[in-house]
Amino acid sequence: MLLAMTERIEAALLPVSILATDTVARVEPGASLGEVARAMTDADVGLLVVGRGDDVLGVVSERDIVRAVAAGDDLSATTAMDIAHTDLAWCDPTATVAEVATEMMERYVRHVLVEDGGRLVGIVSARDLLGAYAAVASGEDG
Repeated sequence: MLLAMTERIEAALLPVSILATDTVARVEPGASLGEVARAMTDADVGLLVVGRGDDVLGVVSERDIVRAVAAGDDLSATTAMDIAHTDLAWCDPTATVAEVATEMMERYVRHVLVEDGGRLVGIVSARDLLGAYAAVASGEDG
């Protein structure tokens, strides 16, 4: 029991940089929602960064596209920037798994952008965090 608790604490203290995706899928602000959906599918991701070059203007998630479709938005006329979220959650690569999980819970978000020196270097998803905790839990049984 004590060992399991120690392992969970160790997982919570891991730097988030070891979980963050280092390949960030991006889309231009003027991309249509159809283009955004194709880009997500091609990259096999649930979130795209909207921006030009290294500039991050916002993010679009699968849920955002579903909401736009449900609202009857024109997928060829509505742009990524039209539905992008701009109040983004950011963390430093040295932030711990626990700190990022807390940020996600407090802000009701599923993704946190990782920046280093003012530059986007990765994204951490709730699924990434869940995987870190699951790896510890599965190790308890093995």
